[in-house]
Amino acid sequence: MKLSELVEAAEEVAATSSRLAKIETLAALLRRADASEILPLAGLLLAKPRQGRLGVGWRGLTSLDITHATEPTLSIADVDHELDALAAASGSGSAAARTATLGGLASRATAEEWDLLARAMLGELRTGALGGVLLDAIAKAAGRPVGVVRRAAMLSGDLGETALLALTGNPEALEQVGLMVGRPVLPMLASTAATPTAALELTGRASVEYKLDGARIQVHRRGDDVSVYTRSLADVTHRVPEIVEVVRGLPADELILDGETLSLDDDGAPRPFQETMSRFGADVARTVALRPWFFDLLHVDGRDLIDEPLSVRLAELERVAGDWRMPGTVTDDAEVAEQVSRDALAAGHEGVVVKAVDSTYTAGRRGKSWVKVKPVLTYDLVVLGAEWGSGRRRGWLSNLHLGARDADGGFGEPGGFVMVGKTFKGLTDELLRWQTDTFPQYEESRTPYAMSMRPELVVEIAIDGVQRSPRYPGGIALRFARVKQYRPDKTAAEADTIQALRALLRG
Repeated sequence: MKLSELVEAAEEVAATSSRLAKIETLAALLRRADASEILPLAGLLLAKPRQGRLGVGWRGLTSLDITHATEPTLSIADVDHELDALAAASGSGSAAARTATLGGLASRATAEEWDLLARAMLGELRTGALGGVLLDAIAKAAGRPVGVVRRAAMLSGDLGETALLALTGNPEALEQVGLMVGRPVLPMLASTAATPTAALELTGRASVEYKLDGARIQVHRRGDDVSVYTRSLADVTHRVPEIVEVVRGLPADELILDGETLSLDDDGAPRPFQETMSRFGADVARTVALRPWFFDLLHVDGRDLIDEPLSVRLAELERVAGDWRMPGTVTDDAEVAEQVSRDALAAGHEGVVVKAVDSTYTAGRRGKSWVKVKPVLTYDLVVLGAEWGSGRRRGWLSNLHLGARDADGGFGEPGGFVMVGKTFKGLTDELLRWQTDTFPQYEESRTPYAMSMRPELVVEIAIDGVQRSPRYPGGIALRFARVKQYRPDKTAAEADTIQALRALLRG
């Protein structure tokens, strides 16, 4: 298969908001793929190359000085071979080797092909074809029930392998995929609601549990062998020995636990999210201890529980995990749910997750069985610049560069602005058109990729909080920022301050 076929399909997917149309386009692409192309193809579509970490970043990709090919010649196999070379580069001279490999690949790719490859390597494809859409496309391409494909993907933890099995395996292959201690499964996800009361209306009687501002973990145990995985199923066992010891001490021989971990300060309050996540990155001194909280049990001593209702799983979890259980209450009373939420917030946590007690454990789309509720923070920030969009946003100014006002000059000149993050979330087509028409009036400079602007436009941004970040001069970055509305009634002098945002680290 030619890479240009993937580019064409990705552009079609990005150009439509119809889920059914996205699925049909991807299914047609998958049907044309050879067996050897399915894994790399799925990796590129998900912006998660099958090789894992490639050792390349935005700066390395955008600093290449090359001339692209004028005609498409690259195949999926060609690309996969070059990504293998990138992933294998290590030791002395690896940076130069990666640059040479990238340059060779970029020169063989057309401009459109390189745009897709660069975004896939950075994890920012933005076609609207996330895992759920690709999963449905796999089912359609293989002519298999979506539920069977979804279950196989959940239990194998690998959408690419599921695609390969569905498209090339025998008819019973998908049904034969089972839960296996030691092999991580895709996590069950939650939708959102504005209040615990609204969430309870969706779930009925539910377990209302604390929502921590921590890191999702999945822990497998067989005897003394314990493995710990992140939300993305990365193995971090060697980085979290204290979690391993906790699980070894539980009264069972085989376990698959779902939960969350974070670090606490000396007063027992949660530390900032970034401090927890630092333990999952490069090897660092373990000066911050992690504490696990478990909220689900998928397997215990030879017994699979994923098809049992949550009420059964929680009873077994209580027996096995005891004090390591996530705090929560089973109720159908809205006021009780609201009180649990108030207690969680008072303890410094994000909010609550409301889980239907009759729900089984399923991965894939965010359904109504689990519903998270957490307060939304809004801040008025200024637009410092914008990047040109790609895919269906090509030709529009899209990704916003956001700045907060420096009230006391601690990060520059008093009254100046400090960049605190970017976002392309929450932008409707109407807003994209308005930005593209309006932003040039505030232009200071531009490159082929972005426009720098005078800090005059104020936009209201919703965030889930902030985290420490060396990427920006203020030392913080917004978490899950999305546009609510522009504020023409406000001047830049009325924008919120970097000092107010930094205070969230202490809050």
